[in-house]
Amino acid sequence: MKTRILILLSLIAVSCKKEIKTETFPVVQKDSVQSIPESETEKTDTIVISKKHKTNQIFCDLDGDGKNETVEIVRSTNNNKSGIKITYGNGKRTDYFGLGNTILDQGFDEIDWAGIFEKAPKGEIYWNNINDDGEIMADEEVKEEDKIKLPNDGIFIHAEESCGGGIIYLDNGKYNWIQQE
Repeated sequence: MKTRILILLSLIAVSCKKEIKTETFPVVQKDSVQSIPESETEKTDTIVISKKHKTNQIFCDLDGDGKNETVEIVRSTNNNKSGIKITYGNGKRTDYFGLGNTILDQGFDEIDWAGIFEKAPKGEIYWNNINDDGEIMADEEVKEEDKIKLPNDGIFIHAEESCGGGIIYLDNGKYNWIQQE
């Protein structure tokens, strides 16, 4: 009887261990976004939720279908670089940014620098506030036609101390970047 109770308690203890969320996906370079079809069977990488970031998961409706996407800061165990995983609410696709691949031609391939990670709400107005010379522009220097009203929710990532970052948003099926200094 004691043996049965010990076995039962052992099974309960094992089943209550905190699980580490991991997944394996094929590495496919396609511009700076990786759309990973479930059927791909190329070289694999293991992706885990980032423990470095205080907030590592947000929910927002990037595509405007009324279903929230799950957006997570993740890390590759192969190269130890961080990135963003977007799992669509309709379950039809998952996109990855970073993880060693350049993010939307912005000159960085991971987001370890991001201290702020939150939803940029649909309908808010944003603009690139850096001119061609790399200088920060005042609000009054930005032309009205250069201002962008988000068609759907976006992803706001920002460095807390250096005040740099931007917004990733989807417009007509294409990911875009708005630079925010």
